[in-house]
Amino acid sequence: MQEFDLIHRYFDWRPSHPAVTLGVGDDAAIVAPRAGESLVIASDMLVAGRHFPSSTAPAAVAHKALAVNLSDLAAMGAAPLGFTLSLGLPETDAAWLESFSTGLRAAASRWGCDLIGGDTVRAPQLTLSITVFGTLTGARSIRRDGAQAGDRLAVTGTIGDAALGLMLALENGRLPPGITEADREMLLSRLDRPEPRLSVGQALVGRASGGLDVSDGLLQDLGHLLEASGLAAEIDLDAIPLSPAARRWLEVLPDDLDRVLAGGDDYELLLALPPELPLDPAWGLTVIGRLDEAGPVGAIRERAGRPLPGRRGYNHFNEDGA
Repeated sequence: MQEFDLIHRYFDWRPSHPAVTLGVGDDAAIVAPRAGESLVIASDMLVAGRHFPSSTAPAAVAHKALAVNLSDLAAMGAAPLGFTLSLGLPETDAAWLESFSTGLRAAASRWGCDLIGGDTVRAPQLTLSITVFGTLTGARSIRRDGAQAGDRLAVTGTIGDAALGLMLALENGRLPPGITEADREMLLSRLDRPEPRLSVGQALVGRASGGLDVSDGLLQDLGHLLEASGLAAEIDLDAIPLSPAARRWLEVLPDDLDRVLAGGDDYELLLALPPELPLDPAWGLTVIGRLDEAGPVGAIRERAGRPLPGRRGYNHFNEDGA
């Protein structure tokens, strides 16, 4: 199949966002944000066997590729506008492309984010690069460098499910004692189909002092927030929100707490919130600690003095990602 035949068959979608005046099919896309809006741009690359198991279903690959990029928009409080896709394929498998295209279109429609361009090439292994475009009203956003001493630290959702799902995927589905088949399905879904917290990010623009998304592990990403804001933190391990499946897992294998806190792929939001800000239950936030200036910049202490895991997060350039 020729490149342009592939594009037209699987990715030539007409844009629906009013800011997209020209999408797929020309040399470049044209977007025209409304007056008073800022354009927000983020890009992530995913490689089969490195960022997701090579056996992952194509529709799930598509969902995750878009979701992890939209999570960056969520962390800034931006609303999705459109995205470009660069796709490196080891072969042109029509069935795989059909499922991938259908999954990508479903995700794009769900989150109101138009495919507006990109490229396809032959590559030694499946590689995807997505660049997302979003908008902010005015100059307000959620940034890593805005956190203040005295802020509460809070996270959306639950932490560690994707890391445990990856362990299951790599172990060919073998379940630890006490983990049910329903638990397995939930943990694998959290790995394959993360949910960008777009509505929460948008609701907290102008309210949160700072924040970011948790992509490389809670402790490592907290460290990024602290370094950017020049602060230290105290956290409560008992307050970190865990799913029932993760709690059952840790009851049997408590040493896997390292994986839960450092495994990455959560794509939840970690936010610094002023102490006087009322928390809306609709935001789904759990307070896990506070920010201060006690100790060196970037220091993380446990409230009860318990040791924190030595492994802090995912590293793209280590052989095992640790």
